[in-house]
Amino acid sequence: MDDMSRRTVLAATAAGSLFAATRASAATGDTIPQPQRPGHGGTDPGPRNLMRDQQNPDLLVPPSTDHGTLPNLRYSFSDSHVRQESGGWTRQVTVRELGVSKGIAGVNMRLNAGGVRELHWHKAAEWAYMLYGSARITAINPDGQSFVDDVGVGDLWYFPSGVPHSIQGLGPDGCEFLLVFDDGEFDEDNTFLLSDWLKHVPEEVLAKNFGVSDTAFNTVPDPSKLYIFAAPVPGALASDKIAGATPVSQSFSHRMTAQEPIKTKSGTVRITDTSNFPASKTIAAALVEVEPGGMRELHWHPNTDEWQYYIEGQGRMGVFAASGQARTFDFMAGDVGYVPFATGHYIENTGKTTLRFLEMFKSSYYADVSLNQWLALTPPELVQAHLKLDPQTLAAFRKSKSPVVPG
Repeated sequence: MDDMSRRTVLAATAAGSLFAATRASAATGDTIPQPQRPGHGGTDPGPRNLMRDQQNPDLLVPPSTDHGTLPNLRYSFSDSHVRQESGGWTRQVTVRELGVSKGIAGVNMRLNAGGVRELHWHKAAEWAYMLYGSARITAINPDGQSFVDDVGVGDLWYFPSGVPHSIQGLGPDGCEFLLVFDDGEFDEDNTFLLSDWLKHVPEEVLAKNFGVSDTAFNTVPDPSKLYIFAAPVPGALASDKIAGATPVSQSFSHRMTAQEPIKTKSGTVRITDTSNFPASKTIAAALVEVEPGGMRELHWHPNTDEWQYYIEGQGRMGVFAASGQARTFDFMAGDVGYVPFATGHYIENTGKTTLRFLEMFKSSYYADVSLNQWLALTPPELVQAHLKLDPQTLAAFRKSKSPVVPG
């Protein structure tokens, strides 16, 4: 459906006329989704948000296997408030937006070329994935060691809690990235900002601390003018490295997409945790790609909750929470998903292009348990006693041990 046709359908639906909307939709070869399946549900005459219903078919018409009252496990960054500043913008998904996410919060940030995320630190550790462009990141650790690096699409960084750092967009068009914090209560408005601190220290104390005059810091801008602010694009990386400074013993950056992926018939997986990115002590992650028709197999994580970010494509996730509870959610680029600790789930590519998403965990290591592998490594007689399967099906378990399986 093109934009004009979609507007026609939406206008008709907004006017409260299901007949008019149905006719407008039929003229474009599309259909109005209805909350019904044979013998169950019924039509929705409106008012309704048709675009939302089209984006979430498994909420409107859940699979018959869904049951119970699982909480919402999906939130879109598109529904978040955007804070616009002179050097870019930012928005967040925390426990306030996604109530089930108590252990992890996320921030989506854009820095224009030269745009600076002000020198700051915070109580939560910060993990990041570069989505677009390139950036320069800086930090020092408690040993007084210095870190400066340039990062591009597919690169990560990790700053432990309390470590002061900055981010700046490079040319030609700055950058966009995802930040992940190991505290669901994190709020990006509650960080320790350089300008904010200086404005709340008496002038004579600043003078004594730095050995300068009482008026030396009168030119510091009001904190409301910084946070994300415009600045000149920096020069070559070498020019920003402090002469004589000792570099950090563990790099705060990592090239995730440069890792050799685990390859399957229907996709790839790259796993990053302390085994290959030692600095990242509290966040482990996997970058998953699923081709059309494929799926991230039935599995669960035995160590902690899972926080997801969808980068591109279209998919759906089915979640099983024991006691007969199950629910299905649909995802698009920019959406956040959440899976509670030890909860079984799968993620299926429902689109026509590659589905790419991140799995993140508040943990030093990545771990999952595959349903396929569990059954393959359990005595077949025991599996047969439980499931009453034919020998051919039992044999299939031993052939499928990949994290991404064909459709």
